[in-house]
Amino acid sequence: MALVSDGAFIADEWRRLADEESLPGSGKVIVSLGRLPAALEDARLTALGVYVANTTDPKALAPYFSRLALIDIAFPAFTDGRGFSLARLLRREGFAGELRASGRLTPDQYLHAIGGGFDTIEIPDELAAHHGEANWAKARQARSLSYQRGVAGGASILERRRKGVA
Repeated sequence: MALVSDGAFIADEWRRLADEESLPGSGKVIVSLGRLPAALEDARLTALGVYVANTTDPKALAPYFSRLALIDIAFPAFTDGRGFSLARLLRREGFAGELRASGRLTPDQYLHAIGGGFDTIEIPDELAAHHGEANWAKARQARSLSYQRGVAGGASILERRRKGVA
């Protein structure tokens, strides 16, 4: 799997655990939502993340926000945009940690992902080879201004108008 951040491929410091794997003695791990309460009791971990379906109720995660460093949202297909909505809802609920989109996303969806609150995107290796890092960097720079908050390039057009910035 390749990890995209700020239009570049970066090393992934996180390890996603299968439900049958035991928790390691240290490090940054991502567990399933069902395994989250038990993992939170383990004080050995450096940081904890949770992997959720794109249909997860954000209110179910809200009690854990202060103890989670990452929420990883599944994108089962590039045509399934429910993860974008979930990311926006999680940010509105107050989650301030890293949001990761995992699945078959394309560079065309990058600015929308950033605008929805995502920090990183994890894609399969074959997609990384097909699209290449240059396409992700180009997609990040595709627009310098947007009406959508949070999109790369700083303040939205409306925010800039309110401040009187050209």
